[in-house]
Amino acid sequence: MKITSVNNELVKETAKLLQKKYRTDYFLLEGEKCVEEAINAGIKIKHLFIEENCQLFTDIKEKIETNSVILNKISSTTTAPKVVAVGEKLKYKWSNKFKRVLLLENIKDAGNLGTIIRTATAFNIDAIILYGDTVDLYNPKTVRSSVGNLWKIPIFEIQDINFLKDNFVHFEKIATLPKSDGSVLLKDFESPEKFLLMFGSEADGLSSELKNFATKNLTIEMMPKVESLNLSISCGIILYKLFK
Repeated sequence: MKITSVNNELVKETAKLLQKKYRTDYFLLEGEKCVEEAINAGIKIKHLFIEENCQLFTDIKEKIETNSVILNKISSTTTAPKVVAVGEKLKYKWSNKFKRVLLLENIKDAGNLGTIIRTATAFNIDAIILYGDTVDLYNPKTVRSSVGNLWKIPIFEIQDINFLKDNFVHFEKIATLPKSDGSVLLKDFESPEKFLLMFGSEADGLSSELKNFATKNLTIEMMPKVESLNLSISCGIILYKLFK
């Protein structure tokens, strides 16, 4: 199949996936590595657009040959990739086997979220919870920043504190905070067997709701002349410390 017109209905429908409100069941995969990782992970590919005469994914018969103008229209990157695919979202079920869980509250930066997903996968986190008003998991920048790790770890979008209260009764619930009374320094902290590790946004930190829910406050020790660290850097440091 070949499409050369930007006015093609399939092109228009695919371009809509650049907007969150249209990403109900499907999302965009941009670039060869991203598409390849998704296919290897078992993501169902609904459509695959590929630049004409490009010798990639030659074993996929249903691919759509097209041009750089259309690839640019359906991509979020400045320079259009040679391959853009439409993938079906994964759906997970919560499991009581999860012991090492990361919670991210009100994270706004898509690149940060993707980087944290990649880091969490590297350091053996069992599942991630996106809590509150967090950036869309399938934002194209999040998908790219996760570098193929988006489908290697179960991720749940949860809004209800009662879910946390019901499912984390016997967990250490760790609030990551700036240094405060009662906080434990990371160098003195030992990883518990079961934990819920909670991070808030760079701008506001954790909500009072989650601070009150926590059973332990944790702080990264640093030089006093530095006020704070980037969220994904902070997350990486702590996850490395808790890595088992």
